[in-house]
Amino acid sequence: EITSLLSLCGGQFSGEQEIRVNSPFWILNVPSEEMARGLMKRTVCAKSIFELWGHGRSAGELYASLKNYPMDKMLPYLQSNSTYKVHIHTFNKTLTQAQKIKKIDALEFLPFKGKVNLKNPEHIFWILEDYGTNPNNVPEEPFHLYFGRWIADGQRELIESYSVKKRHFIGNTSMDACLSFIMVNHGRVKPNDVVYDPFVGTGGLLISSAHFGAYVCGTDIDYNTIHGLGKATRKNQKWRGPDENIRANLRQYDLEKYYLDALVADSSRPIWRKGMLFDAIITDPPYGIREATRKTGSQKETVKSVERSTENQIFVSSNYHLSDIFFDLLKFAAEYLVMGGRLVYWLPIYKPEYTEEIIPRHPCLKLISNCEQMLSSHTSRRLITMEKVKEFKDQDENSYLLDGQYMPYRGHNSFREKYFSGVTKRIAKEEKDNQK
Repeated sequence: EITSLLSLCGGQFSGEQEIRVNSPFWILNVPSEEMARGLMKRTVCAKSIFELWGHGRSAGELYASLKNYPMDKMLPYLQSNSTYKVHIHTFNKTLTQAQKIKKIDALEFLPFKGKVNLKNPEHIFWILEDYGTNPNNVPEEPFHLYFGRWIADGQRELIESYSVKKRHFIGNTSMDACLSFIMVNHGRVKPNDVVYDPFVGTGGLLISSAHFGAYVCGTDIDYNTIHGLGKATRKNQKWRGPDENIRANLRQYDLEKYYLDALVADSSRPIWRKGMLFDAIITDPPYGIREATRKTGSQKETVKSVERSTENQIFVSSNYHLSDIFFDLLKFAAEYLVMGGRLVYWLPIYKPEYTEEIIPRHPCLKLISNCEQMLSSHTSRRLITMEKVKEFKDQDENSYLLDGQYMPYRGHNSFREKYFSGVTKRIAKEEKDNQK
């Protein structure tokens, strides 16, 4: 998420950054404070950003680091006519007030000339202490200490204010608010973009996109979902109300002006005019677990038939293989995304068989990131971000069929069976344990 947002703000991620996997703190080189603020106006992953004045593996190292920090960078925030306060944050440990005051007093060598104001200071300084991630084995001294000037907070409050629990219209698979905003940030959605979701459902991804000023639209094969009809998803509610629909969801957050429309359509069949239409395609395709994988078909239709029949046809719902869903999605993105536009989607994975080679590819799309979210001991899903880097030509339409990597993707088709085989085994094991 940070990498995508940095590029959106005009910055570049440095591959030399030290990423400590088991720490919640991360030292990041950002070219300017303005860019840092822009980053924090979007991120839901990062809590706060600070201008780092010093750090070390012990208090002594921290103080030595602070003494080496350029005085000319400190002085603008330490003037006699300014106010300040020092805040202490410890990760995985709770300090007493006396311990906190002792640590603050130890910084008396810093040339603070202003007055302390605990309620409304002009400048806030933080001491951050990292005590590891194991709550059962908390060390006496921190593994790492940081001191810096607070610049801005992230958008963590969006997770609560856009919570699905408070949403007017939800379905079985409505996307969690936090994940929804992460997806939109991966897609680098910005004001006046046009964002499309081909498996729109109840429109959770449209809401997050519209929050950042994008115009949104979507399609779904399920007529009842698009029109807000049928049985309700919420407990103790039998049928959906008269105003439960995608538009009402956006209206709830005062975002209705960004809503273009939602259509009942089959994502496997072309409905759009030719040309680059969308700045981003952000979606969560069905996996066949809580939502069926369906497409329209005809009773007269055969696999090899390519001719249009003039006879009346009765369209029926047919199975839509997972591998076909993803290839159709990539093909659509390659054709309808603007250059530099992004496709962001979830790919379900059976972990024992996972390799990076099974990630679907397309010659017009470049893989930007591949992030894992654990679902169970044997399944997960990958958040795949791709960027359009090549103009779509007619010869690219079915180019993946000639690709030798195509066959491994077929493994996605049995994801449902593998998912439930693990559930069945777990239930059997629990029953066996209970009998002992």
